[in-house]
Amino acid sequence: MPSPSNVVHQRWAWASGFAAPRVMVTQAALALVALTGSWFMAAGAQASEINGMELAKKNACLACHQVDSRRVGPPFQAIAERYGNEPAASGEAAGEPAGDREATLQYLAEAIQKGGRGRWGAIPMPAQPQVSQKDARDLAEWILSLSPNEE
Repeated sequence: MPSPSNVVHQRWAWASGFAAPRVMVTQAALALVALTGSWFMAAGAQASEINGMELAKKNACLACHQVDSRRVGPPFQAIAERYGNEPAASGEAAGEPAGDREATLQYLAEAIQKGGRGRWGAIPMPAQPQVSQKDARDLAEWILSLSPNEE
């Protein structure tokens, strides 16, 4: 006795004048689509996982900063050491964030985009408005990850 799906295909083929599609070909096509889709999803995930150093290069941060040595501005590791632990309430008086990690990330992302002066010496950091809010936050996360206190 034919299965219900075969009956549907046979009736469709009779009504339309076309041969019913073969189940084997349909399954192979679905498998190919599934494999192709998962490949594109994996490629998209790799493309979206830009690391901090790539972001620093892309946004010209390395013109003034290095990871472990001073150039014009402080090294990223020094920034991570200063802001890596949640700053004490005394930091609030100096215009630095006091509180949780989220506030610190927001503070650093704003400092990247808006610049600042007096936090690291006489040379001010110019505003970087071309750095997107997402990139600024990703850079801040990466910088904080360089802290020796980061777990």
